Amino acid sequence: MKNNDLYYNKEIETMDRGDLDSLIDEKVKYTIKYAYENSKFYKKWFDKNKIEIKSIKTHEDLKELPIITGDTIKKNQPPATNFFNFKSAKNKDIVTIHETSGTTGTPKSFFLTENDWEKYIEKYARTFKSQGFKSNDYLIVCTSYGMNIGAESMSLAAKKLKITTIPEGKCTFPIRILKNYKPTSIVGSIFKFLRLAERMKENKLDPQESSIKRLIAGGESFSEESREYIEEIWGVNVYNTYGSTEGTMCGECIEKKGIHVPEDLIHLDIYNSNTETDPNMRLENNNTDSNLDCSESCFLKDGKKGKMILTTLLSKEDKAGTLLINYDTDDSSSVITRKKCGCGRTHMKIDNPTRDAETITIFGNSVNRVDIEAGVFQRENMEYLTGEYESFLYGNETENTLRISVEYKDYSNLNKKIVENNFLSSFLRKNNDLKEKYYNDEFEIIFNFLKKGKLEFYKIKGRPKRLIDRR
Repeated sequence: MKNNDLYYNKEIETMDRGDLDSLIDEKVKYTIKYAYENSKFYKKWFDKNKIEIKSIKTHEDLKELPIITGDTIKKNQPPATNFFNFKSAKNKDIVTIHETSGTTGTPKSFFLTENDWEKYIEKYARTFKSQGFKSNDYLIVCTSYGMNIGAESMSLAAKKLKITTIPEGKCTFPIRILKNYKPTSIVGSIFKFLRLAERMKENKLDPQESSIKRLIAGGESFSEESREYIEEIWGVNVYNTYGSTEGTMCGECIEKKGIHVPEDLIHLDIYNSNTETDPNMRLENNNTDSNLDCSESCFLKDGKKGKMILTTLLSKEDKAGTLLINYDTDDSSSVITRKKCGCGRTHMKIDNPTRDAETITIFGNSVNRVDIEAGVFQRENMEYLTGEYESFLYGNETENTLRISVEYKDYSNLNKKIVENNFLSSFLRKNNDLKEKYYNDEFEIIFNFLKKGKLEFYKIKGRPKRLIDRR
């Protein structure tokens, strides 16, 4: 592959760090000005917090601004208010309206202009290029089309690159699609790839002997262990992507050593997830907005994991339908590096983000669904398990019980002790405090082995929730 074939916008993607930071600062100044002049929420927000917009000159200055949350958006749109106060463009400039899934309550509304669409498309186009896509690739899109932005923006990015798309929306499509059209790539989630591989085998089609050259995983965070297992059964690379209706859209390149952030289009900071408990901080709650008053001291150094804070970046003359400044994505990650990547890109790389909604606290220790998944997908376990799992936490302030439910392939060949020991080794070695409490009988982990189709989430519509706090 020629070097130029790896880039969508080589000049920007390989820009020197100093020049990139200068470009970001230039966009920050315009973005702040645009927000003040075009958003009802931000005009009031700046005035209320006594922020002089001319004082915001660099991306470092963003750290001195308050942080807004998803609840802030919900409180500034119907039914809480009569207006969409985050809408930051005139009606004539809005080309589409979108909503988040609403799995945690009222969906958040987002308005997109032509400029917004151009950026969404470019973000995914850069990612596809970095993953080795060519114009002769055939891509099955297994993510849902609808009010959520993901599937459509990926399809339009593929069209821009002259990649042929097969817009299935779900990975339950007939196996004949694979046989007839010989697709080279699939966009979906780790578990969609797992189930699809099983269906293929049932139809006498070996995933490793199919036309698929790469799998693009997104839609939910996953463990490195589950990725490695999917790569093994498919015989191809699985590339990680991270995106949201809010406009993140980041992607892993062929190096597979972190997710590149398109820094000229979105700005990400990482802040301390325990900020809310800092007595020097204050959480404002009133009828119009809720935001965390933070300062530069709240933000973490590279390599430290914390909450991801998003700011939309605009070029001069851009029009944004919904603008976000210092927005708490409710996801957590860490900056891996800002140095030049082996692929030639200079944009920073972050670790695989985890969703805060999938994190629980056990005796003050944060446990994410991905921690459970890593234990389930220990390679030796996969000789006995399908990979499907769910977990439940029970207990009180002094005692807690974590129940791990897993599906087995063949009960007559199941070695429960091996599965349990592998899980415990993986899970406990990551947290010495929980390890100590486990061996002191304050924290119990029990296992529930079920045949295929008997997990609780099969009875519930929608995306499975695999870590549930029932205390």
